[in-house]
Amino acid sequence: MDFLNAFIALSNFVIIPAVAYGSQLALGALGVTLIYGILRFSNFAHGDTMAFGAMVTVLMTWFFQAQGVSLGPLPTALLALPFGILGCMLLVLITDRAVYRFYRAQKAKPVIFVIVSLGVTFILNGIVRFIIGPDDQRFLDGERFIVSARTFREMTGLREGLAFKTTQGITIVTAVVVVILLFWFLNRTRTGKSMRAYSDNEDLALLSGINPERVVMVTWLIVAALATTAGVLYGLDKSFKPFTYFQLLLPIFASAIVGGLGNPLGAIAGGFVIAFSEVTVTYAWKKVLGYVLPEEFAPDGLVQLLSTDYKFAVSFLILLIVLLFKPTGLFKGKAV
Repeated sequence: MDFLNAFIALSNFVIIPAVAYGSQLALGALGVTLIYGILRFSNFAHGDTMAFGAMVTVLMTWFFQAQGVSLGPLPTALLALPFGILGCMLLVLITDRAVYRFYRAQKAKPVIFVIVSLGVTFILNGIVRFIIGPDDQRFLDGERFIVSARTFREMTGLREGLAFKTTQGITIVTAVVVVILLFWFLNRTRTGKSMRAYSDNEDLALLSGINPERVVMVTWLIVAALATTAGVLYGLDKSFKPFTYFQLLLPIFASAIVGGLGNPLGAIAGGFVIAFSEVTVTYAWKKVLGYVLPEEFAPDGLVQLLSTDYKFAVSFLILLIVLLFKPTGLFKGKAV
């Protein structure tokens, strides 16, 4: 029974949180890898694009809540999510037309696009903070748990109780659905095949009659949907704070690069590698080891390799190792 209790404790604090966090990182990394693979630059404004889409969703959620509209046990934010996606789509199209289109016409080098995206980052960050404020904003309603620890203990008689939050379940299911839809679109539709052709060989795609501006527009629309969904799921699971999304840029880029920048499958794998690494290294293993080790060997300390304050350092270390020894990533994307 002690091994079963250890597994439940591990599931509570490592497996389930890491899967949910990895799903959020994977959706964010997919947006980054699409921009890199098709538009050929690293979009440093992606984190604040997530923040903007999530902000619109939060505002619409508050509006629905004030009107008494809800989804019962599910968060009202799911009802507001389409409005956030539309708002983010409008934002990225305006940004592309006002900023990036000029540099594409000039055939600017990728480093120029990176610097420009940094400028866009600061502008978006200021806009979001000005509209909704810099503090934590909570917008979660509905049922908090799918399975609570107390209910699980009563059903099983175990000492440890499994707690599975509603937001974690929604995150995992949504990520699976979104990934399936994205891969179906890229592999089965004419527009998706055009995007892949444009990514593989731009000159040959143009000779084949593919409209580059249409490819760019569709790419930005997909990226806006992915960014908003990832931002809202992260905000529901934790809380919404504008600056947090800027900090998320490091694990998101680490996920994309570890998996293989420009490779959608690699972005998904990289998201889970980074998530499990961060959660595993910063988790205090005292409880789990207390169940599996003999009593005389049970640890007195927390057995925590790093404090949670340093979780982003784990992403940076993994990113550094991959860049040094395998710059194409696990799934052989484009070298950085």
